[in-house]
Amino acid sequence: MKVEHSHGSDAPLSGAAGSRDRAPDRVSAGIPQQVSPDGLVVTAVEAGAPLGKASSPASSKRPRRQWGAERPKPPLPIMEKPAGNAATWLGGFALTATAVAWVVYLARTVISQFIDNGLHDSRFLAQTIAYVVVMSLLTFSSFMYLLARQGALYRSRGHVRVPRAEIDAFMTNSRPSLTVLVPSYCEDPAVVRSTLLSAALQEYPGMRIVLLLDDPPTPTDPDAIASLAGCRALPGEINALLRGPFERFSASLALHEALAPAGGASTTDQIRALAIDFAWAGRWLRDQAAASPRTSNSDDFVADEVLGGLAGDLEITARALFAALDQRAAVPAERLSQLWRRLVWTFDADLSSFERKAYAHLPHDANKAMNLNAYIGLMGRRVRQVETRLGLVLRDTEADDSFLIPDSDYLLTLDADSVLLREYCLRLVYHLELPGNERIAVIQTPYAAFRGASTRLERIAGATTDIQHIVHQGMTYFGATFWVGANAVIRKPALDDIVEVSFVAGQEVRRYVQDRTVIEDTESSIDLVAHGWTLFNYPERLSYSATPPDFGSLVVQRARWANGGLLIAPKFARLVRRERKAGHRVPRAAVALRFNYMASICWASVGLVFLLVFPFDDQLLSPIILAAALPYFIAMASDFRRLGYKRSDILRVYAFNLILLPVNLAGTLKSLQQAAAKSKIAFARTPKVKNRTSAPALYVLAAYLIAAYCFYTLANDIRTENWTNAAFAAFNGTLTCYAIVAFIGVRNSIVDVILGTVAWVRVPARVRGPRKPVVVATADPDWESVLYFGPDQTGATQGPSSIAVTAAPAPRRGDTRAHQRTS
Repeated sequence: MKVEHSHGSDAPLSGAAGSRDRAPDRVSAGIPQQVSPDGLVVTAVEAGAPLGKASSPASSKRPRRQWGAERPKPPLPIMEKPAGNAATWLGGFALTATAVAWVVYLARTVISQFIDNGLHDSRFLAQTIAYVVVMSLLTFSSFMYLLARQGALYRSRGHVRVPRAEIDAFMTNSRPSLTVLVPSYCEDPAVVRSTLLSAALQEYPGMRIVLLLDDPPTPTDPDAIASLAGCRALPGEINALLRGPFERFSASLALHEALAPAGGASTTDQIRALAIDFAWAGRWLRDQAAASPRTSNSDDFVADEVLGGLAGDLEITARALFAALDQRAAVPAERLSQLWRRLVWTFDADLSSFERKAYAHLPHDANKAMNLNAYIGLMGRRVRQVETRLGLVLRDTEADDSFLIPDSDYLLTLDADSVLLREYCLRLVYHLELPGNERIAVIQTPYAAFRGASTRLERIAGATTDIQHIVHQGMTYFGATFWVGANAVIRKPALDDIVEVSFVAGQEVRRYVQDRTVIEDTESSIDLVAHGWTLFNYPERLSYSATPPDFGSLVVQRARWANGGLLIAPKFARLVRRERKAGHRVPRAAVALRFNYMASICWASVGLVFLLVFPFDDQLLSPIILAAALPYFIAMASDFRRLGYKRSDILRVYAFNLILLPVNLAGTLKSLQQAAAKSKIAFARTPKVKNRTSAPALYVLAAYLIAAYCFYTLANDIRTENWTNAAFAAFNGTLTCYAIVAFIGVRNSIVDVILGTVAWVRVPARVRGPRKPVVVATADPDWESVLYFGPDQTGATQGPSSIAVTAAPAPRRGDTRAHQRTS
């Protein structure tokens, strides 16, 4: 299918159309390709398809809730309750107690033991040094948590929410452009739909939303085909869904502005019309919420908080307008215009999709960073599509058949499994536009977890996520913010400032976000700081993201998080040395918090293994060292209670980390391997499936091995009467067994081990076809290949008129050679 573009182009593309003035083309079968309003890869969709009806390979059945999981409950409040004087005082006391206990331990236990035993006992000396190093690092991480927590308490006392009328007045005269980028790889269309819908309903003017599909463009698996087709259709479906309200409110706004007097108060008819429009919008959103599928706690959140929460806001405004009408109040005409614009902006979103793998010249690196970089590198450029021997490419041109990929003042990067509340964009961009904030490059609200988890593991993973929200808020207090990639508003000039340009096979590759590690947001944070930019965590909860519901998907996520920190830490160390050498002040708290954020997974994992494996002398296990750790555990238990969890979840989180110990160690070793080989690894997305994700057998066996070794150590310590170490071994063994039963499942672990063993033993059969000699006539080479690749890369040679060569595999897309010859 071909459609006319505004510049007359009829080049075939694929994705979802996103125009307000043109309905998507109707199709009867297949995935037809057409040109979107901004000239990107689009796919025609059925304009009348109702939202929530897109095809999806996943089952619509709601998973069964485990015993011990979380009951459905409302999300945490948007704003933290301001901390009282007692909370901040106790936080300071915890910091002081931790430091004092550690100093006392060193003075009374370690130093006194050296004096008593001297240096002649080499075994005790080695144990002492190792124990002090390990416990120092673990205590340092505990101290950093308490420090960040204290900063979060201070911030909760100082944050005052900006009145909505002030933001509306500002946006009346200043409307910075914003583009939302949603990278997606093999996601369930239902998951992506929730993300796109939450972005589309942001109360922000003229927002563009681009779904960056990174799936293989021509899958063969039926489920993959259905999933890709469903994701391609989503932008057009949501455009069609929002078109009715948008056109209604746009017409009302135009009529009001035509009739409104210059200044002064509005008429009663205008107030009544606006109140009716707000009530209509609220009822429309309620209908959408009632029709929304509810197969998970994230679906519940979208229906109740995204759709229902916005509906509630609009209904309250409608009641306020009716009350003003009853009291014959004089509502300023300008405020009425702002409220009408709010309705228009809420339903004004232009959605489209882009598939970088459809273009041969764009980088196809298997990671999220390069998916973002491929599109960002095209923004602000006028290009046209050209068919080449390499494949479809985009060329810069000013020809009539070209199209402009709009640039933007700000970018919002949003993971495909994340959801935003209604004022996220408006409040964050407003903060960036305030005087004095010109050097803030990235602003975000660290995401919270969806409540009502259906599994025990998801509940504890959500608890750790909500704890990290507190930590990130506190890090901003000390100037140590990191970009957390699930969601962030980014100032486009800041990305232009840190871009690195290289050429691969003659094609320009722009790296705005570094892809050297799979935690691309962390390394980009260091790059921005090195160029004089700052980062900021907005002190509200306006974003939410899914947490893994099973051990298999958790392993994938945490292995990715554990990889890369050690690679980035040296870059930060060089930055700190350079800044101090230049005479610039670098706050010690910010340096310590950032180093802990990047490297604590490494030393915490290695340290815990050290404590589990090596039975230490009773003389080193003093109660004072337990006193140094006690403030950390008490503070975290208190935070869990404040976040709506249980204080006893501190023990469950400890057990949770015990079974993740092999995963974190593997991530650390992978970082060291990358550093030695100077290589990159592929980005592993966290699986999101209705059923369970199978975990690697080695990680499951490692959990059993930890439990077995703890009980072996317990038996040995009882025999040698090393009672302190025996108690430690019993504690860890018991909690590991609990974690295996509660978070992995005995039956599931057996299945995973069997599947892993079968996959390891079985050797897939390779089908070998006959290797027939092929005669290549060098006198008549492929003229198109000669003209495109050049005569020295087509296989043409001098000599006899023809030569016999062995058939070789067809060149992959993007290969600069037309033929691969073997003699």
